[in-house]
Amino acid sequence: MNNWNETQPIFVQIRERLTDMILTASVKEGEALPSVRQIATDLSVNPLTVTKAYQSLVDLGVIEKRRGLGMFVAEGARKELLAHEREAFLKNEWPRIVKQIKALDLDFEELMRHADQ
Repeated sequence: MNNWNETQPIFVQIRERLTDMILTASVKEGEALPSVRQIATDLSVNPLTVTKAYQSLVDLGVIEKRRGLGMFVAEGARKELLAHEREAFLKNEWPRIVKQIKALDLDFEELMRHADQ
């Protein structure tokens, strides 16, 4: 049974799992990713949901379809994903975090002390 975050579409959460697999090198560049059917079965979701997650990574250029073979991690995928995820973090999440840091009157040294815990 999966614990899906109800505030995000399931395909986005699957995409995040696939992204994590690439960023942590669980699946290396040039290697095959699990099939759509395998993921759909493992996660008990519709194969179209998994296909949508894969397509978003194809559109980003980090995975590639090989006809009759499946999905593979593209060369340079980790570097591309790092750049994309960093940009998304700085644009979408960082402003909210900075606002909260300021509201709580936290300073850099205090944040760094807690970062190591």
